[in-house]
Amino acid sequence: MDAEEALMNVEEAMSKAVEHATQEFTSIRTGKASPALVENLDVNVPSYGSVMKLKGLAVITSPEPRMLMISPFDPSTTEDIDKAIRESKLGLNPVNEGTKLRLPIPELSEERRRELVKTVKTMAEDARVSIRGARKDGMDAGKKMKADNSITEDGQRDYETEVQDLTNKFVKQVDELVEAKEKEVMTV
Repeated sequence: MDAEEALMNVEEAMSKAVEHATQEFTSIRTGKASPALVENLDVNVPSYGSVMKLKGLAVITSPEPRMLMISPFDPSTTEDIDKAIRESKLGLNPVNEGTKLRLPIPELSEERRRELVKTVKTMAEDARVSIRGARKDGMDAGKKMKADNSITEDGQRDYETEVQDLTNKFVKQVDELVEAKEKEVMTV
């Protein structure tokens, strides 16, 4: 493996950590109804013999600012979807209308907003840990390349500087995401 390939691997791993954090943040609700709030919920569907994402089982729309409407493709999965939403950590109670579910999104209290900010910060720290793990792998790769004499000592120093620059760049992206999400959650 050469230095350029190792750097690409490090950058890809860090980029995936940021993407994952971004995806996780969409599940944090801000008082507005958004299909992203529930679309990635895992739904156990015994009749299909598998666990599926909600977006693969139903059309999710937002007919009103504080309401989601979930229309299953197969009405027999309505109960399974209802159960998955109730068991999730979202604190939502769907209204089962037989062939579809109405999901009212309640106003968030100040206390609940603070809890959500803590959750966002925890998710962000997980992303930073992943980024630091990718940094460690990158630094180890630099040492290995030096040991294998595929780069010089100066080359290793330059390579490690680039890995650190990537780390700083991606941690900054996570920090900016957290700041934006925190502002969104705390805005009434």
